[in-house]
Amino acid sequence: MAYAIGKHAKFISDRSGMEYPYTEMVVEWNGARVHKSEFEPKTPQDRPNKHSPDAEALQFPRPARVEPATERLLPKNPFSTGANTAVITVFEPGHGRSTDDTVRFRNAINGLNTNVSDLFVNSESGHTITKIDDDFYSYTIGGGFLGLGLSSAPPRFGGEQASSGPVTVSN
Repeated sequence: MAYAIGKHAKFISDRSGMEYPYTEMVVEWNGARVHKSEFEPKTPQDRPNKHSPDAEALQFPRPARVEPATERLLPKNPFSTGANTAVITVFEPGHGRSTDDTVRFRNAINGLNTNVSDLFVNSESGHTITKIDDDFYSYTIGGGFLGLGLSSAPPRFGGEQASSGPVTVSN
């Protein structure tokens, strides 16, 4: 059904009872038809905020997990030893290891002697360490230098790519 435009029509305001042009009529939030000069918006007290309950749980929770042990890159030339000793000291800042932990070194350059096997450093079975402090620990080479005829050893060795980690690394 079509309605007239109402350009000559009048209406009576529900608020004041006065007559106004029909085209200047507005409807308030409560349904009252009033002139646009009498319009009153809804008060904030009549528009309460929507309250939603507090969240109590995550929608997709995941339990905490223990990070797997990984390799750590050691500083340049982290190994040191003295002449005629079987103890090798390792510098690994903030290592967080304990005495009797087993540590495997990888990619270390064996500076003890080119004829001596890599088992002194890059042993697949690892080395049982003794913690000295938070930055240093040591391990003992079986047989020592004396048994191998090594009377002198470089003060520091290991190279730039040496790393330490667990005996087995999972991918």
